[in-house]
Formats: sequence, structure tokens, C-alpha cells
Amino acid sequence: MAVGRRENRGRSAAADNRRALVAAAVEVFGEQGYHAPLSAVAKRAGVGQGSLYRHFPDRVSLALAVFEDNVTQLEELAGRPETTLEHLLTRITEQTVASIAFVDIITARAAAADPRLTTVTDRVRAVLADALGEAQRAGRIRRSLCTEDVMLAVGMVAALVAKVPSADRRATADASWALLREALRP
Repeated sequence: MAVGRRENRGRSAAADNRRALVAAAVEVFGEQGYHAPLSAVAKRAGVGQGSLYRHFPDRVSLALAVFEDNVTQLEELAGRPETTLEHLLTRITEQTVASIAFVDIITARAAAADPRLTTVTDRVRAVLADALGEAQRAGRIRRSLCTEDVMLAVGMVAALVAKVPSADRRATADASWALLREALRP
């Protein structure tokens, strides 16, 4: 075996490689944005580009794999009886701060360009719609708001967070939501 090269484990490494690629994509996209070179993702995962493209034939497929984990977390959180719209928005904000690369996906701008994203975006929209309805019934938020308003607010915060250095993202997101909360109150 050559120095510096990993042993080729063949098909038995497929699941490990896929997990490594998704984890690397979170890091690389978070650092360099959605359009970061896919070769950087493969390198960070410790696999060749051939392995990357066997698992993810294009950038959107890789982004969907990462975003799928985020949406599943949101759905699990939404499934808890004590979860409020505020809890969901906090979790979405945490995901955005950690990985600004997916701003276009969650705000559906990219979904128009690639229908594979529509299903995932619709899942986020459904989670938010349920929580919004509950918040409105409880009188915690204006009745005139619709799910698209909440998606727009998420997109606005995410777009702003994407423009600041990583060290300032959390504070920027918190300040943005503090202002928006006032506008959303009944």
C-alpha cells in the first residue's frame, strides 16, 4: 500500500463514504458556500471524486442529502407536542448559521430551478404551516400571516446571515429575529 493512500475497501466502504461525503459537504459548503468546488468535498471526506459522483451525481443531489438531515430534524422537533413556531424558527436559524449554503434551498429560489428540491422545501413549508396555525390560534402571532410570510422571514434572516463573517452569524440572526418578532406579534 502506498504511503498517504487509503486502502480500497471496495463496496463495503460505500455507506461510510456516503456519510463522510455528507459530513464534508456540511463543512465545505458552510465555509465556502453552495458553489464550493466538489473536489474540496471529496478531499475533505478522504475519498476520490469518482466515489463522490457515484453517490451524488450532481451538486443538488449532495445538497439534498445534507438538507434531508436538516428537514428530518425539523420534522422530529415539530412532532413533539410542546414544540412551538418559535422552537422551529430557532432550529432553522441554528441550521442556517451552521450552513449558510442552503439559503436558496429553504427559501425555494433554487426549487424553481430544480424540481428535486420542491419536495424537501414543501416539507419545511408544511412543518411551518402547522406551527403557524397553532401560534395564531393561541394568539401569539398575527392572524394575517401566512406560511409564505414565514418562509420569507426565514429567507431574509438567512440572506443577511450569509453576508456576515461566521463569528458574527449568531448575533446577526438573533438581532434580526428580535426585530421580526415585533413585526409578527398580534
